[in-house]
Amino acid sequence: MTDTVEPGSEAYEKYHEAGEILAQVLDEAAERVEVGASQLDVAEFAEARIVELGGKPAFPVNISVDEEASHASPHGDDETAFGEEIVCLDVGVHVDGYIADAARTVDLSGNPELKEAAEEALDAGLDVVEAGAHTGEIGAEVADVVTAYGYQPIVNLSGHGLEPWDAHTDPSVPNRGTDRGTTLEAGDVLAIEPFATTGSGKVTEGSKTEIYSLVDDRSVRDRGARQVLETVREEYRELPFAKRWLDAPRADMAVQRLETQGVLRSYPVLHESDGELVSQAEHTIIVTEDGYEITTDR
Repeated sequence: MTDTVEPGSEAYEKYHEAGEILAQVLDEAAERVEVGASQLDVAEFAEARIVELGGKPAFPVNISVDEEASHASPHGDDETAFGEEIVCLDVGVHVDGYIADAARTVDLSGNPELKEAAEEALDAGLDVVEAGAHTGEIGAEVADVVTAYGYQPIVNLSGHGLEPWDAHTDPSVPNRGTDRGTTLEAGDVLAIEPFATTGSGKVTEGSKTEIYSLVDDRSVRDRGARQVLETVREEYRELPFAKRWLDAPRADMAVQRLETQGVLRSYPVLHESDGELVSQAEHTIIVTEDGYEITTDR
């Protein structure tokens, strides 16, 4: 369970500050998603804008296209342009470790109802949030909306708690109804994120990986690996980072060596298992006695 956050506390203010930055950046980045635009340009714009506004990226900007659901981020010399696709932008911001996480779907593919299904499912899930609500209730509302549109929720992805310097912690917030779960308390900080798909509703790992995080901070012999580890430790701590963020000779080789040694964890791109389209909507909230506050809404 997340640490609870009280109004007026330093944590409360910084969660809201991070959310305000994220909301502005997500609006501005979404406007740049159009056919022919560069995915790398959009990601780098958003990450730089976060810093300009006083935050830092909590993880690399995720740009998931069509059947991709999560963990897709451009590599450093990526020349991929947007086509007539459905695009999910997932952005994270932190202020002194206090994190905001939100996502939006931009439809360039002519599937507006798939986008609407995720957005309406998010609203429905939020409607039941308050202290004493069960996470399984949120999932049931999400699933009801998505299936009413004729789609499927992605059941092996979920919302999650947020803690300082930890973007994915308990409780899990499912995208389907379940008796198992957690009863929410006032002050809990959560990211609720429905996914809707034209497929069967599960994701699998692909072969491409651009995102990593530190999981075992220990000494390593290789000089290049030590240099990368020192940067990760000082700049990102346990938060996810992109290989393209590393300014070091042979950074790719160093990251591979650190992963092999168990120092770093990789986040392969997640694909809908049938290769079908995916949409996503997400907000970060602070639970209150009688409802919630959205931190990531302008």
